[in-house]
Amino acid sequence: MKLSEKAFVIAQHALPHHLLSRTMGQLTHSKAPWIKRLMIQAISRAYQIDLSEAERPNPEDYESFNEFFTRALRPGARPIAQDPKAIASPADGFLSQRGAIEEGKIIQAKGLRYDINTLLGGDALRAAPFEGGHFLTIYLSPRDYHRLHMPLSGHLREMIHIPGRLFSVNETTTRGVPELFARNERVVAIFDTDHGAMALILIGAIFVASIETVWHGIVTPPSRSVPQGFTYPEGEIMLEKGSEMGRFNMGSTIVALFSNPKLHWNESIELGSPVRMGVSLGRIGSP
Repeated sequence: MKLSEKAFVIAQHALPHHLLSRTMGQLTHSKAPWIKRLMIQAISRAYQIDLSEAERPNPEDYESFNEFFTRALRPGARPIAQDPKAIASPADGFLSQRGAIEEGKIIQAKGLRYDINTLLGGDALRAAPFEGGHFLTIYLSPRDYHRLHMPLSGHLREMIHIPGRLFSVNETTTRGVPELFARNERVVAIFDTDHGAMALILIGAIFVASIETVWHGIVTPPSRSVPQGFTYPEGEIMLEKGSEMGRFNMGSTIVALFSNPKLHWNESIELGSPVRMGVSLGRIGSP
């Protein structure tokens, strides 16, 4: 890493992560017209945000910056892979990592691996089904669509909120902070699918004021210091592939784990490539 990158990573250790995120949350949810307009204009210029696919393409139609940031897309803007065995991308973003889960570990960045047991909250029984399975990681930049969707249809079995730090999840920090995704605050959702267990891990980050799911609402209250779990009776919450399951209130990362060992990746999509929600990232069974 360059000296400037090392300094950036080191400086984050001293930052009051949650205080900064709460402050950002107040600003992004403000309905003061001048605050909303200033923030929307600034991020639109900085990231060249395309509103042509938005359900509401006029920035003035949003009451707050957060409403703009988590905007819905118009119907049909993201076709969903129709093959029932295809893994649909859960988000717009960059495919940062994918591969096999080996000895309970997955890749964070080149030369860095971390433990899925810790990632899932420290419960060995929860992590056990994923040994020998596969994982993928998608990073959402500020320019991306920030709602998260189901890679496969599934019944929700369990959700866990795990408190932690809020380091940035950009490429520099991902390469510089060991076990980053298992240290940051996160929400874990475990689903049962026709192809085995699936875990969707929504990773918090600096300035991510909250994480929401469609069945619970906001899940990341800043006052909690211990993990909190929720279980759901079989069949109570069923989400179809491609349906919305959650959203980030500001940008972050989603990690998906699949217990099925017979997953073949779509090799035409290389690591570091941009992906759009709904595109096939791989297939359960034969390629």
